[in-house]
Amino acid sequence: MSGKNGEPFSSTADWLRYDKEHVWHPYSSISAPQPSAPILRADGFELELFDGRKLIDGMSSWWAAIHGYNVPELNAAINKQVEELPHVMFGGLTHKPAIGLAKRLIDLTAEPLQHVFFSDSGSVSVEVAIKMALQYWFAQGKPQRQRLLTVRHGYHGDTFAAMSVSDPVSGMHSMFSGSLKKQLFADAPQPLGTEQTPPLADPIENFEQLIRQNVDELAAVILEPMVQGAGGMRFYDAGYLQKVRALCDETGVLLILDEIATGFGRTGTLFAYEQAGIVPDILCLGKALTGGYMTLAATITTTEVATNIDSGGQGVFMHGPTFMGNPLACSVANASIDLLLASPWQQRVSAIETQLAKELAPCLKSTKVRDVRTKGAIGVVELFDPVDMSTLQPRIIELGVWLRPFGRLIYIMPPYIITPEALSKLTTAVLTVVDEMG
Repeated sequence: MSGKNGEPFSSTADWLRYDKEHVWHPYSSISAPQPSAPILRADGFELELFDGRKLIDGMSSWWAAIHGYNVPELNAAINKQVEELPHVMFGGLTHKPAIGLAKRLIDLTAEPLQHVFFSDSGSVSVEVAIKMALQYWFAQGKPQRQRLLTVRHGYHGDTFAAMSVSDPVSGMHSMFSGSLKKQLFADAPQPLGTEQTPPLADPIENFEQLIRQNVDELAAVILEPMVQGAGGMRFYDAGYLQKVRALCDETGVLLILDEIATGFGRTGTLFAYEQAGIVPDILCLGKALTGGYMTLAATITTTEVATNIDSGGQGVFMHGPTFMGNPLACSVANASIDLLLASPWQQRVSAIETQLAKELAPCLKSTKVRDVRTKGAIGVVELFDPVDMSTLQPRIIELGVWLRPFGRLIYIMPPYIITPEALSKLTTAVLTVVDEMG
């Protein structure tokens, strides 16, 4: 039976039953799926369920919705663009939204970064960055330089090259290890905020050993600057990045920084690499690029990399997504950047960091909690044992908030527009569920 207005189902139960039986969600099972909360609409920092209940969003839809939802300026940008040019192929054609966005990104990032390649998602932007590095060395007559060096506990996406540089042990892709190119993994930088015993050796020593021993086959180093995201929500010191940059300079290895999660203010600076005072050879951006409205990513590189690629046998960069430079996505990205820069985002992120640090600190009293840490608009409670999502997720919704824990982590990364009262509701929910763990 169909519902009203031609909808395929007549009740919420019917919608959810079909979802459960036929729709795959991220990292989910079709045979035994966990329940998905049915969202009807979103506004500001609130998500409204089908039954009218409202949840305070503590996830920014996986880092992306930094301005919250149903934002008038972003709505207007999409509505205007859809009437003019919703999409056109980027091969042989161009348009103002893409050109304007490229200029904004070049103006906002460090001066050596001068050339922008648009793609559909963060994971693909990593693929693009890796292909740039490989083609750079191929053009110089060194096709043997094909490997990547990275650090453990990293995560760079779910496509194949991105999986190959994500942690092969603690990451989510170990089952694909036989199908992935074998990359080099150095010891992870020492995390900030933990009480664990410092390592016997400085982790940069292992990194230095690997880059020097393998320089003739290395195309690039790839890292998440300052914050390792889905690989463990680990924060580390800017000094490590500075040493990596110096070693890349000394050995001639390209440096790729993956700022898909950290870009556009999440860590307290517009881009996390600014805190180390360094510049990558290739930079990946995504997630918050469009304010969470549409999928879009950008890979930005230097003139040296770009012109060297052009000098190779092909004479062109070998990549071209169908929806590259989509005008709708570029238009809303322009509006999102304008909105961010016109807002007091630094003060907002700083205030969120201060409040998260203060209000999550009591979690350390629990014997279940290993560490509490904050950086910018990110707050993390790390447990000793993995959470039970089958019971924890419904309980979080009962408390009137939306959080999505994973592994041993319960974390908060709210929209920058969240109020102190709403943020307190998120932190109170975290304290409540931690307390209920015993």
